[in-house]
Amino acid sequence: MGFVETGVPLKRTAPLLHSSFAAGRRPRLRSRVPRFLIKVDYLHWAFAVAVFFLVVVLFQAFLPGSAVEGPPQQWGSVLEGVGDLEYGDGIKFVPTELVQRLERENQEANASAMAFGEPLKRFPLRKPQLAVVVPDLYPDAMQLKMVSIAAALKESGFDIQVFSFHDGPARIVWRSMGIFLKILPIVTNPETTVDWLDYNGILVNSIQARPVFSCLTFALVCSLLQEPFRSVPVIWTIHESSPALRLDDYSKNGQFQLVNEWKQVFSRATVIVFPTHSMPMMYSTFDTGNFMVIPGSPAEAWEADNFVAMQKDRILRVSMSSTSDNFLIVVVGSQFSYSGMLLEHALVLEALRPLLQKFPSSNSSYSLLKVHILGWNFTSAYKKALEVIAEKVGYPGSIVEHIVINGDTNRYLGVADLVIYGSFLEEQSFPNILKQSMSLGKLIVAPDLNMIRKYVDNRVNGYLFPKENISMLTQILLQATSNGKLSLPAQRVASVAKGYARNLMASEAIQGYVSLLEKVLRFPSEIMPPKAVERIPPEFKEQWRWELFTNVRGEDHLNSSFRSHKYSDTLEEQWNHSQIQSSANTKSKVDEALISIEWEEEKKIEMMGAGKITEEELDRSDQPHGLWEEVYKNVKRAERASNEFHERDERELERSGRRPEADDIDASSHLPILRDGYYRDVLGEYGAFFALAYQIDSIHKNAWIAFQSWRASARKASLSRKAETALLEAIEHQTHGDALYFWVRMDKDPRNPQNLDFWRFCDTINAGNCRTAVSEAFRRMYGVGDDWSSLPQMPDDGDSWSVMHSWALPTRSFLEFVMFSRMFVDAMDTKMYDEHHQSASCYLSTSKDRHCYAHVLELLVNVWAYHSARHIIYVDPESGSMEEYHRPKSRRGKMWIQWFSYSTLKSMDEDLAEEADTDHPDRRWLWPSTGEVFWQGTYEREMNKQQRQKERRKQETKDRIQRIKKRARQKTLGRYVKPPTERSGYRNTSGTI
Repeated sequence: MGFVETGVPLKRTAPLLHSSFAAGRRPRLRSRVPRFLIKVDYLHWAFAVAVFFLVVVLFQAFLPGSAVEGPPQQWGSVLEGVGDLEYGDGIKFVPTELVQRLERENQEANASAMAFGEPLKRFPLRKPQLAVVVPDLYPDAMQLKMVSIAAALKESGFDIQVFSFHDGPARIVWRSMGIFLKILPIVTNPETTVDWLDYNGILVNSIQARPVFSCLTFALVCSLLQEPFRSVPVIWTIHESSPALRLDDYSKNGQFQLVNEWKQVFSRATVIVFPTHSMPMMYSTFDTGNFMVIPGSPAEAWEADNFVAMQKDRILRVSMSSTSDNFLIVVVGSQFSYSGMLLEHALVLEALRPLLQKFPSSNSSYSLLKVHILGWNFTSAYKKALEVIAEKVGYPGSIVEHIVINGDTNRYLGVADLVIYGSFLEEQSFPNILKQSMSLGKLIVAPDLNMIRKYVDNRVNGYLFPKENISMLTQILLQATSNGKLSLPAQRVASVAKGYARNLMASEAIQGYVSLLEKVLRFPSEIMPPKAVERIPPEFKEQWRWELFTNVRGEDHLNSSFRSHKYSDTLEEQWNHSQIQSSANTKSKVDEALISIEWEEEKKIEMMGAGKITEEELDRSDQPHGLWEEVYKNVKRAERASNEFHERDERELERSGRRPEADDIDASSHLPILRDGYYRDVLGEYGAFFALAYQIDSIHKNAWIAFQSWRASARKASLSRKAETALLEAIEHQTHGDALYFWVRMDKDPRNPQNLDFWRFCDTINAGNCRTAVSEAFRRMYGVGDDWSSLPQMPDDGDSWSVMHSWALPTRSFLEFVMFSRMFVDAMDTKMYDEHHQSASCYLSTSKDRHCYAHVLELLVNVWAYHSARHIIYVDPESGSMEEYHRPKSRRGKMWIQWFSYSTLKSMDEDLAEEADTDHPDRRWLWPSTGEVFWQGTYEREMNKQQRQKERRKQETKDRIQRIKKRARQKTLGRYVKPPTERSGYRNTSGTI
């Protein structure tokens, strides 16, 4: 985000920001109070009072003595006298960082098109996919806005799907547009995951849609903060202010982690869109250079309709001490606070003074004319200054009131007869409060500022006066009033403005979103680019779709602002509850960890002590008499038992890692190359394949191995229980022998709506360069000449192929496939690493792509299985029925058996291993890092090493036995003779007879 300074220096014209902003640093909010305006500190109070006294002096110097009479010509001299005072120029929001980033990405995308010397091609087979996430389906202004934007995007060529967390009446609106909806439960399970990779972009609306980003508060498994979804472009529209208003409370309460969570969520969005230019300042704490403003919303017109329908006019007049005979003028202004505002209010009050004569009263202290000055941040000092000015100008005490806006502004605007915009600040968009006034059918009078003049046609839908000649304001007011009310021409102007306000700035908002998507989204080669914004029909881009909400307008559930605050309350409660639980769990886990560590250390000490005791007993204690061969066997048995225990402990640790009771492995710790983020991205699932194949005997001991992509589960293409049982039975009975079983078909892939053959489909999803890349990879693998350009045949025989890495193979065949894949990936890496690693440019993608040749690798298993003469069996994921595809008889004369045979691949693998083991080349080389490096020399070296270890252990055992044998023994000192047992009938007869 960027804020730039325009016009005169800021100085003190913007108390909203720190003074460091004038020096070019990022602005920060000084504090946050209701209605997001900043409390004026003592310095600004002093400045406001000084300006006030200056204004009083100027009025005394230049205005006539009479408080009521005075010619309009005097205003010129007044303006000359106050020419050095500032009207609030100087603040503009410019998304500098975001614009530069988007331009840079666009230039890089264009440059990457020819980075490899290969032209990129498009095969427009399907429409771009767009996900729209709304918090609920209740009819409100934000729902109307998203429906209108979606209608324009659908007309431009997008396929749209809507996701929501709560159902509601607006469901029929989306369905009437032919858009599919899906309700996302707050707590989900793996069966309800969403594959966000299916979408080219995501539009998220409202703060209340935050659960789609993170699992920190809600247990939503489809988190956009997690891989692999972090690469999906997200445009998040935020129109609520509740989180920003609570930042100070979070800091005071020490909830810094909650603030950090918000920062993390904000940083995930590609672009965050605000409807007003004040909101980026409110959320400046979370700014990471992705803020943007697209002004325009139907909120003002929607709220005005609701207000009029509720017919609160009479009640509000009574509550605000007004009667139906009063003529109420409401003075409004900018949402920003600045020093020139006091002078502007003084000038407006002076311009209104002649109206006192048109509303005479028998009581000098009372008048039918009422003037209410509305503001968001009136301090007591400011209000006091306005009261003194009003009294000095000549207003009776009951005429001018100063009201701080608190809550719905329609409460105050709805009772007005005329609204004056009393701010001369040049803002970047049309003021929302003027749009609210127009929507309520109120006559507006405003200075002819650039942004106001763009939408208000003088005397057609409003009245304009030049700020340099404020006497025109007096003339307009005199013409617009007649007999204590608005004149008929003024009423017609207000009526025209009301109809005009319903779609005011709709074109800017809708076209702004379409243009933003054009800049942000990058489409794969198989996607048909959407229409440019200029080609969208006017009826879709110049007005809100009010007609779609005709039958659901009366079913508004809750005020959107109320729902926003309620959501923030719920979020804080859940966060506090989770912190309490986390604290308790952390303490429990720490205690358990300490106990576990102490217990493990105690076991180690006991084991070491037991080992020493055993050795000492073997060396020093008496041994049972027996043959030396038996003693030798006992010692070997004890050694084997000790070694087996140690190996089993390491294997168990390897299998479970930091995840107890789990059979999976940490691939990055098992295969170090995956610790490199670049290769973790570019290899994708093949990184897992390589990690599993590396020393597979210690990980996977089954005869078969199978993989199923999480994306298959998201698309409901995963194996059912019935299909799993059928597959296991076929494997156990070896029904098809050495076969590749798969259950996600290429002809059912959404990327292949025209059912293309294998190589055309591969070209389609790889910018037209799949065949070129595969051919060059084979040329590097097999060392053939540069003029060779053949490709393995993949015939279109009516059968389909496997996609999405969902297949099963015998473990031995899997290792053979990995052996082939390692060489293929190494050839691809040799070609693409330098350019792709530096700039992420890849001639297999129309835009920057971290995964580059992942789509080629996705189809590679089909090439290997077909040309290595494996049976290829399709398993229906629902019923489990099986059908063999591409039968061997139909492949005769088409397979490259010699190229894909095990002997050929094994010979190539050993050649590479010998080179890596003996030559130790210093060039960058991926292959040795993707698995085992093994050849005959390695085998012989390991055998020799094992033999030496075996001989060493044998010698150590013999040495121990010799020490025992040669040890001096103490002779027996004597022999114990057991006395004979007494006879049962024997008695001592030495007693008394």
